[in-house]
Amino acid sequence: MTDGGHFEPVQVHFDDLDAMGLLHNSRYALLVERAVVAYWHRLGWASDPTRSSFKDVFLAVREFKVTYNTPITGVGEPLVHFWIERIGRTSALYGFRVLSADRSVVHAEGYRVNVNLDPGTLRPAPFSRELRAAAEPLLSPAGASA
Repeated sequence: MTDGGHFEPVQVHFDDLDAMGLLHNSRYALLVERAVVAYWHRLGWASDPTRSSFKDVFLAVREFKVTYNTPITGVGEPLVHFWIERIGRTSALYGFRVLSADRSVVHAEGYRVNVNLDPGTLRPAPFSRELRAAAEPLLSPAGASA
């Protein structure tokens, strides 16, 4: 997907870099996490059920895949472009790309699967109607029909 979804700026700090001055490979997952959480926080999601606008507060990453294309060199503010490929009964598949600030370079791309968990049992639980409605702007055309 090259259009649609959401573009979120994220910060690369000096301590995110490895000894060669490149963004450490483990930090790409962190950048994606920061971008997705920032988006949902603006919509009212919080990990504390007493403060969240959604009853879905226990969302765990089940799977994460990243392909590294061009290293990020040094500190700065790249963009994370993300969207929802599919949303099922209890899980959602996000696609993502980590881009240069001007969107001309794809540094990394991949996907992550989030699972909604019941807070009492920590077993998969259906997404609420409220969360599904809030996720609609992120749905890819194929995911909208899932």
